[in-house]
Amino acid sequence: MWRRTYLFFLLVRIYLALSPSYIHPDENFQGPEIIAGKHPRFLLRYLILSSGLVLDLSLRQSVVKSQSAYDLHKPLLRAIVLSRVLVSLPPPANVSHQHPGQIFGYTNLKTWEFTSSKPVRSLFPLWPVYGLPMRMLQCVWTETGKEAVAPRVIYYALRLLMFVLSFVLEDWAIHDLVQSPRERRVAVVLVASSYVTWTYQTHTFSNAVETLVVLWSVVMTQRILDHQHRSSVLSSALLGALVAFGLFNRVTIPAFLLPSGLYLVPHFLRKPFSLLALSMTFILTSILAIAVDTYFYHPSSTESFFQILRSDPTITPLNSLLYNASTTNLSLHGLHPPYQHLIASLPLLLGPALLLCWYIRKPSLSIVSALSATVILSLIPHQEPRFLLPAVPLVLSSICVPRHGALRRSWFISWIIFNAMLGVLMGIYHQGGVVPAQLWLGEQQPHDSGIAQVFWWRTYSPPVWLLGGKELDTVDLMGSKVEEMIDRVLGAIDGHKGDGPRSIGLVAPRSSVDLDAWITKTKNTIVFEQMWITRSHLNLDDLDVEEDGVRGTFERVVGRRGLVIWKVSRHPEAHT
Repeated sequence: MWRRTYLFFLLVRIYLALSPSYIHPDENFQGPEIIAGKHPRFLLRYLILSSGLVLDLSLRQSVVKSQSAYDLHKPLLRAIVLSRVLVSLPPPANVSHQHPGQIFGYTNLKTWEFTSSKPVRSLFPLWPVYGLPMRMLQCVWTETGKEAVAPRVIYYALRLLMFVLSFVLEDWAIHDLVQSPRERRVAVVLVASSYVTWTYQTHTFSNAVETLVVLWSVVMTQRILDHQHRSSVLSSALLGALVAFGLFNRVTIPAFLLPSGLYLVPHFLRKPFSLLALSMTFILTSILAIAVDTYFYHPSSTESFFQILRSDPTITPLNSLLYNASTTNLSLHGLHPPYQHLIASLPLLLGPALLLCWYIRKPSLSIVSALSATVILSLIPHQEPRFLLPAVPLVLSSICVPRHGALRRSWFISWIIFNAMLGVLMGIYHQGGVVPAQLWLGEQQPHDSGIAQVFWWRTYSPPVWLLGGKELDTVDLMGSKVEEMIDRVLGAIDGHKGDGPRSIGLVAPRSSVDLDAWITKTKNTIVFEQMWITRSHLNLDDLDVEEDGVRGTFERVVGRRGLVIWKVSRHPEAHT
């Protein structure tokens, strides 16, 4: 029975993974948007060449006479050889440092995290998660004799990739963390039935990647603790690499892994080789990450790469820590009280499961890690629910569901209703028209649409890379007032100096009823032509209960859900 239940929720997960909802702009602008543009190609060649040499050299250059000891320290030797390769190989002579290569040549938008003088986002974790799959897709597509890969194909391929990572790595980690077969079945089904697994974990969030890193770091820690009579060099080495990778992905990961570190102190005191293995892989992975970021953020420097690496390295976790240490900086993103995670984030992520946190099976590393992160991240003034994403599988794999028949049935019903509602909202409708609209715009020929500039109003920022390199000027008006929006649109139309009249694209939610009055009022001077529409779009930022009331807001936001692309132009008979 539990297998059929798990399979059903797996089908729900893949369906929502391939639904184009848009939970937060960061899922595009901190991942695919960057990778679809420029990347440090010669460092990728370093990685490929090094990985091929490491295995061969580590097998040949034994520094340990005993074969058994050599086998034990083989992972550490490989890490040492990798460091030698990285620092000894010269840059390829035919690669210009002035012009980093491109994957698809798409126009992309770099947000402040990547354009600041002290960038806070690392390119290093983006490459294995998004860059290599994109490159592989491009190679396979080219071999078939087809033209360039369409952004639509890339977008859904990345969503499918995130589903596979969630299905394989997240579910596998839950199997390892829960020892009892009976309890494991319950934990696996609970995680698989969570809307967080269906939506957040299948989107291209750095938080989704952080969840996988946290889970497997806890797994590695648990494996070391379960075999304390051994040095566990391999598990320690993997843990060191995971922690470094996770740190460059999101600087918040130490909040989740602090208990793991404390649990491992006695083991490291008894087995110093484990600490050495962990330290080496952590340092080498960090050096590699710093090298990648330094190259990416200094593409036009006249100095040699290694001179820059020595004199002005880019250390994004340090920059991120310094940025988030300033309340002034965080106020730009919103400040929250210390209890925000407790009263808002956790209930939104866990729903009825939060009530069962008082009934955990036993104090485990998983639940302690979740508690540690909640407490530490609550001390940071800026708080969002997705910051606690790794805590969801950690908690769900630790709680006990009610055993009493009526109570058990009531809890499961509330759990299913909660996840079904949030799954439909966040997986299908939440800003669900933005991506399809942008893909549609990118697929239109100039003579078909007749527009060269598009204004986006009251939506999330559209991912520019989805245009596929099409020369279409995208202007994000965010939540400006309707009068300001109309002024900007008319200014773009009237400011056109080319031959013939000009048309402007306007992407706006149907729930913005104040636009209706302008369409009616200006019908003799301005023409609004509907070009495209979808009903699978909810704009929760447009809620206004104070003015419209609960019923009015529901009828407007839900009843008039949808997103429209308008073609706006001056009426032929109007005088400008």
